[in-house]
Amino acid sequence: MGILLRKAIEKKRNFLINKLINKGVYKKNDIHLFELTLTDLENEYIKISKIEEKESDHSPCLGIHFI
Repeated sequence: MGILLRKAIEKKRNFLINKLINKGVYKKNDIHLFELTLTDLENEYIKISKIEEKESDHSPCLGIHFI
């Protein structure tokens, strides 16, 4: 059971690391992503996602305006 849990954690860590790298995040406070815990990676991913969500909420409207 311990081996399966370790593999699942490592798989999720790799998934989050790849997602963060795709978003342009390579380090957190001068610490490489692969050195962070799963919890740290999850928190960083949530933080980045919330920032991106806020930025997209404030994007200019591309709708048509009638005068």
